[in-house]
Amino acid sequence: MTIPTQVRPSSVFLVSGGAKGITAQCTIEMAQHQPCKFILLGRSEVLDNEPDFVQDCLEESALKKRIMENLLAQGEKPTPMSVQKIYNKIASSREIKKTLAAIQQTGAQAEYISVDVTNVADLQTKLAAAVERTGAITGIIHGAGNLADKLIEKKTDQDFEKVYTAKVQGLENLLSCVNPSQLQQLVLFSSVSGFYGNMGQSDYAIANEILNKSAHLIKQNYPQCHVVAINWGGWDSGMVTPELKKAFAERGIEIIPVEVGTKMLVNELHPAFHEATQVVIGSPSIRPPAPLDPELKSYRIRRRMTVEANPFLHDHAIAGTPVLPATCAMTWMINACEELYPGYRYLRCKDFKVLKGITFGENSPSEHILELQEVAKTDAEFVEFQTTILSKNATGKTHFHYKSLIKLVRQMPDAPIYESANFTEDHTITTTGKDFYQNGDSSLFHGPAFQQITRVLNISPQKITIECCWPEITAQQQGQFPVQWHNPYTTDLSTQSLWIWLNHYHQEVCLPGQLTHSEQYRAVPCNAPFYVSCEIEGKTATSATANFILHDRQGKIYSRILGAKAVIAPMNLHKPK
Repeated sequence: MTIPTQVRPSSVFLVSGGAKGITAQCTIEMAQHQPCKFILLGRSEVLDNEPDFVQDCLEESALKKRIMENLLAQGEKPTPMSVQKIYNKIASSREIKKTLAAIQQTGAQAEYISVDVTNVADLQTKLAAAVERTGAITGIIHGAGNLADKLIEKKTDQDFEKVYTAKVQGLENLLSCVNPSQLQQLVLFSSVSGFYGNMGQSDYAIANEILNKSAHLIKQNYPQCHVVAINWGGWDSGMVTPELKKAFAERGIEIIPVEVGTKMLVNELHPAFHEATQVVIGSPSIRPPAPLDPELKSYRIRRRMTVEANPFLHDHAIAGTPVLPATCAMTWMINACEELYPGYRYLRCKDFKVLKGITFGENSPSEHILELQEVAKTDAEFVEFQTTILSKNATGKTHFHYKSLIKLVRQMPDAPIYESANFTEDHTITTTGKDFYQNGDSSLFHGPAFQQITRVLNISPQKITIECCWPEITAQQQGQFPVQWHNPYTTDLSTQSLWIWLNHYHQEVCLPGQLTHSEQYRAVPCNAPFYVSCEIEGKTATSATANFILHDRQGKIYSRILGAKAVIAPMNLHKPK
């Protein structure tokens, strides 16, 4: 579906790179949506009359055969390069003519100018003549670009200039040909390479990121103009073979279908569609992991943690003192391990122990240290770390806070199904939403960053099932513990089910002690419902043991904590104000 645009029949669009490829497909879609006027720019030449020997020859191999035969008839020795050069010239001319015909069939007007956008003098001269015929240019779509993909150490100055100038100098030259006060639309074809980066495309990433920043600057200087830089991902064009599609899928790269992407372009031309000046349409290119070094390495990461840098801590205060949630300590461990091995993902945490919790008061240490020791790894399969968080006080004494064994894997296993999921509502506990945290019935002290339990579906001496919906907090609130693959906030939220069970049956509360075995198969959703089934494994006067299974309505598991041990705590835990 497309959104009605502000493009009018009188609009005149200048489209660089618009006669071939994806930009041409977008231009045709625009013309079908609103016939207007188009000036297409490209470096290829249009042949008014094709050579007789290629007349009515359309198939690539047959066309190349005729080119070879013609060169031989002229006494020349055909080479693959010479044949390809002639073939490209004929194929480009045909594609341009096909684009112009498709645009004109919609009732729109279109003309093509053969010009290099990096040659400003030639561009200005030829455009001035075109504007005499079409009227003043009201919109620009800058789709021209070049590639010279190589590892950075193999790139030449010429490679950089070829890629950089088409994007950056090309935009500057196009703008020099148009009166900015008359410009109503400016669309820049940028790339996810500029937003995320991509191996072998340092020059392309730089050029496209400059387009992104230029869009913001132009919008500030000319607010009457609708400006958008579209960071496109890969398109499902003729260059993407089935083999390449498979390779992209293995690397987590989504391909944009042509019929979908062209409609997205039309939608982005509408100023009321959204207010963003930069739009990302596509996924990052995920690099395949490098071969593992068999040597087992160790790392030390130092971090200065303060309440000011981590505003969520205000929502996790016990007796008025901010306390680091154990799940955030786990997240620090997990994120640090994943950053060391891109392409590997957290699967399992074993023997997570709270040795001495981290609190934030007057005597808090100036920094905390995360020690990572590789204990096992197998190339293309897994890496396992022994992780420890510690600190030293003013006298130099070491305090150990958390310990765990973290496992990363190259290939995630399929998420299992929780066969014992029970969605029957018994209405035993009727408290809902914010009331769990406000009326004191459940003794939950957690603030908004760690809420909310929507409702309790059912509860028994052996089990409690709750529905949750975590409202995502801002990156600034998350501070040094951002949500990535592992979400410390939803994990903490899931363990609150045990608090409710303890309060209901024993009028007790608890604190985390040990998460014996944790696994994650899928990312837990934000701003959407998920379910927690808490199985009670054991209860004594001083402790409780439980399993926490996070799953969807079909029982498919997001993550689970097995054999978690909690310590029964005094009932005088105060909620944050």
